[in-house]
Amino acid sequence: MSVAGERPRDSSGLGPEFGPSALGTKEHWDAAYESELQIFQESGDAGEIWFGEESMIRLIRWMEKQKIPLDSSVLDIGTGNGVLLVELAKSGYTNLTGIDYSPSAIQLSQNIIEKEGLSNIKLQVKDFLTPSAELSGFQICIDKGTFDAISLNPDNAAEKRKQYVKSLCTVLKMEGFFLITSCNWTKEELLNEFREGFEILEELPTPKFCFGGRIGNSVTALVFQRKK
Repeated sequence: MSVAGERPRDSSGLGPEFGPSALGTKEHWDAAYESELQIFQESGDAGEIWFGEESMIRLIRWMEKQKIPLDSSVLDIGTGNGVLLVELAKSGYTNLTGIDYSPSAIQLSQNIIEKEGLSNIKLQVKDFLTPSAELSGFQICIDKGTFDAISLNPDNAAEKRKQYVKSLCTVLKMEGFFLITSCNWTKEELLNEFREGFEILEELPTPKFCFGGRIGNSVTALVFQRKK
């Protein structure tokens, strides 16, 4: 949160030190999406939208404002229930891919996409930290909370963050756009994390709050572009 006091740096000196959490483990997300999948099958409830509907509207409005071609290749990193992909498809985007390392998340996404009657969305069970060769050449990559979760991994989170940046350089084409929404990182911290190979284009407006006479943001949303 932008108004919080400065957090201690981790041993790499590259970012704030987050305590290990179950939110950073595959086991947690497998269990969470198995539960959400069961709920969807029973009631049709698609589950939680990370950062709320406004976060999706914010990203899509930016893409529309920039006149991003509707056939641009878009990768949703850690797609979860796939609702962002559904909204992108409804907005006219036709070349959409979602990946998640949880098979239950991908199954949930598939079920939701089928219910919506959409057919132009590709889904894959993949760990973004170990991308396959065919996962490359994307013009836009979107992250809503996946980098946050990786930052909480109990097993060497600092190294996993470095690998995330390497993977991003692998899958995102030169001069492609990276849109990230985070509740764990400030703008300045994200600029530091993605300083190698990326330049900041824009900070997207997010809801503000007031606490103790200070105004800040609980969510940070940035647009980066991969350098040539």
